[in-house]
Amino acid sequence: MLIKKPADLRYSDVTPKEVYLNRRRFIGAGAASLGAATLGSLVLPSSALATAKINDLDQKGSYHNLLADKASPKATVTGYNNFYEFGTGKEDPAQNAPKWQVPAASAWTIRIEGEVMAPKTLSLDQVMKLAPAEERIYRHRCVERWSIVVPWIGFSLSTLLKQVQPTGKAKYVAFETYYDPKAMLSPREAGIPFPYVEGLRLDEAMHPLTLLSFGMYGETLPNQNGAPIRLVVPWKYGYKSIKSITKIRFVEKEPPTDWGLYSSREYGFYSNVNPEVDHPRWSQKVEQRLGGGFLGQGTQIQTVKFNGYAAQVAGLYSGMDLAKFH
Repeated sequence: MLIKKPADLRYSDVTPKEVYLNRRRFIGAGAASLGAATLGSLVLPSSALATAKINDLDQKGSYHNLLADKASPKATVTGYNNFYEFGTGKEDPAQNAPKWQVPAASAWTIRIEGEVMAPKTLSLDQVMKLAPAEERIYRHRCVERWSIVVPWIGFSLSTLLKQVQPTGKAKYVAFETYYDPKAMLSPREAGIPFPYVEGLRLDEAMHPLTLLSFGMYGETLPNQNGAPIRLVVPWKYGYKSIKSITKIRFVEKEPPTDWGLYSSREYGFYSNVNPEVDHPRWSQKVEQRLGGGFLGQGTQIQTVKFNGYAAQVAGLYSGMDLAKFH
């Protein structure tokens, strides 16, 4: 698929009908055979620790699925992504990201700093030693009106954040992704700034549903899904779940975010899934659940507020105007 020119780019462009139709190449009736044939080459070579944690999880069978959703086909989730560092087309990351040589878990570091009493730089192996692995089957909703359901593996982000003892000035948490200009698109090619940045309010980041994930479908994360470690915030639109994290900073003021810098009118800081708030160019009342329906083209369903997690997270926004703070 050709990469669009920056002037043509819109993260929020409606996925064309022909893309959904073409997706039958790798999902639906043929998903199982395709997954078996190709996914092995897409899986990130993991550290011994990550493999051990995932194997241990398999043996214990520990998981939770608050909404009782059926997981989407793995071929759908690994073959259709937003990861602009590896291409602006939905199928580009699966083609381009596996070529990226991800640093070993002992060499990958995450710097945690800012308004904290004990700043730290931890290797990925050190991060994964902090808590037992859990499997959580979460809905994942994209602002482009498509959705998936993924069995993520990881643990609550709060486990990591508590290690650095945030000060009373810390109100927000800013995240930064890894950027390798030799292996990834330039900001000019992608049409957005790099390295990619995102942010959450402190209470959102500390919420137990906010997941730091290093695996899915019983395996370590494929490159195109955010290897080696990423964020998952299930009640927000997908672009809030930053991939390939290398820096976390506690700050007093609301931090900038990539898509907010691109167009704050379209991509608000909170970005909660809310069918009552339309995108400036289309309704958000329905979504296309990928991997289901005729030949895997997707099933249209009604979008629900907070992506179905209102019982767990609505209290975070008590008294807020969620149309204004979208």
